[in-house]
Amino acid sequence: MNGWLVAAAVLMAGGFGGTLWGVAVGDLSHRLRAQNAAGLVGALVMLLLAQGFSRPAYVDLALVLSVLGPAGTLVYVRLLAEETEGGGDESGDRILTWAGTGVAVAALVPLCVVMPPGRALAKMIVIGVLVVVGWLVSSVAVSRG
Repeated sequence: MNGWLVAAAVLMAGGFGGTLWGVAVGDLSHRLRAQNAAGLVGALVMLLLAQGFSRPAYVDLALVLSVLGPAGTLVYVRLLAEETEGGGDESGDRILTWAGTGVAVAALVPLCVVMPPGRALAKMIVIGVLVVVGWLVSSVAVSRG
């Protein structure tokens, strides 16, 4: 077991544990936030597993998750806008948004550092930008309802 797999296991335990808790006990706005966080955690875990197992195909799964995760969140926010009005804690939303951004950057920077220059590094940078920007856009959308 290497450090990448340990990081993926820690992220899965903490990230998916928190999202399961948010889905199980929260109201509709909390469930939307948990669904959004699950997409972020899933993409990051796939990137860490790709590096840990030396399987480039997992990077493609992370690419799909980085595009479809925020898109799915935005669809749910749009469809459930009436039910989620006024259900947000603005300071808590800001903390969650920046904490998720910090986790994403903390996972993506080491992955980009160990990549050799070339196509794989360019792909990792594109996926990293999609993950972070998608997380920020969908988090702001969820917090505003």
